[in-house]
Amino acid sequence: MEFASVIASDISGICGGVFSIQIVPPGWIYFELTHSTLATWLQSVAVGSSGEAGGREQGAGGARGDEGTIDAQCPMPNAQCPMPNSLFAVQYTHARCCSLVLLAHREGLIKLREPVPNSSPAFWSVIAPNPIPWLNSDGTLRLNHPDERRLIAELVQVIDNIECPDVSGSVKWDKVALNLSQAFEKFWSNCRIWGEVKITSPEVAQARLGLLMATQSVLKYVLEENLGIFAPLEL
Repeated sequence: MEFASVIASDISGICGGVFSIQIVPPGWIYFELTHSTLATWLQSVAVGSSGEAGGREQGAGGARGDEGTIDAQCPMPNAQCPMPNSLFAVQYTHARCCSLVLLAHREGLIKLREPVPNSSPAFWSVIAPNPIPWLNSDGTLRLNHPDERRLIAELVQVIDNIECPDVSGSVKWDKVALNLSQAFEKFWSNCRIWGEVKITSPEVAQARLGLLMATQSVLKYVLEENLGIFAPLEL
């Protein structure tokens, strides 16, 4: 415990404000990102920063396609056909994220600088709200639903894989993309943005929309940079 206390003290001096640190017998050191740090990170993933991957990372209730019956066309010249249905499902998720962001702009939930991009953006240029209201008035993260937390965890894992060259080459990116897409499906099924949430809790709706934008940004990067597949704005 004494050694752990010394180590934890040194880390706190270096990373103060980034982690909350707890020491438990017989000498475990537990780290947890502070809510403010996580909010700052989510903001950079959703709307960009000076970095590349490190910065990243249907209308409401629109219909879902049947993956077994969709005839996926080759998305890019020289692409190999047929495309696996799982990858088309990831493209579909990306396109739906784009559609939802544009819907939010049209309905006044957010305000974009360029509401009709020619292609799917790496990051959205958000005028308002800026920053996205990730935190409550007490400084805690608004995103507390299990499916919100699961999606955040998937985003963290994907970006860790992107940023760590020692593991990046061995990552099965098609599986990574599909896992992120499925986490988004769970989030979208159980965490509403429109309807009553938009009316009674607009900050929650905007925070969830920010999480959707972060997902789109990371999916675009994985599709185009790691899988060599076009990330469509719409399908």
